[in-house]
Amino acid sequence: MVAFKYSTVIRHALAVACAVSTAACSRARVSTAPEPVRDSSSTVPVEVADLSPEAALAAKGLIIPVEGVDRSRVRDSYTASRGGRTHDAVDIMAPRGTPVIAADDGTIFKLRQNEAGGITIYQLDPAERFVYYYAHLDRYEKGLAEGMKVRQGDVLGFVGTTGNAPKDTPHLHFQVMLYRGRGQYWGGEPINPHPFLTRSGRRQ
Repeated sequence: MVAFKYSTVIRHALAVACAVSTAACSRARVSTAPEPVRDSSSTVPVEVADLSPEAALAAKGLIIPVEGVDRSRVRDSYTASRGGRTHDAVDIMAPRGTPVIAADDGTIFKLRQNEAGGITIYQLDPAERFVYYYAHLDRYEKGLAEGMKVRQGDVLGFVGTTGNAPKDTPHLHFQVMLYRGRGQYWGGEPINPHPFLTRSGRRQ
């Protein structure tokens, strides 16, 4: 009888010990589980608006806005004299009729014609921080319209000599300006685009 009671006690103790051990092991498994792996590459991109104008332009990777023109052929004429004023733009030489292409993504802001620039395009960049000005065009690409979204490399028009450009020197007058807001597409502070035209022009 004593032996039976002793045996029962032993079995009960072993059962309790096993239960406690199992619970402890379960807790150990939970507490030692590895943390979820986090993708270190998923970083928040730097907004263009947070950068200086020069850094923002450098980050864009602008293309030369004339098809087939290599960067080595583009002279920095930004500070050249133009009738008592500085040029504030670059002239990109190319045969008449060469496609003029979008230097960046954006929106066709204004299509204008005047005595100085001739047939011109004002393009607003996606962040609405810069205005790209294309002048002396021979004509626009068919279907081009204000408010149209364009991608870098899309054809906008064709090289010409309209406006006050020398009639025997077809070229694109390309200017970058800070956008002043409120629909004012003209008169923004100019920035020399030459250092930021880092890639040859190729249409989409």
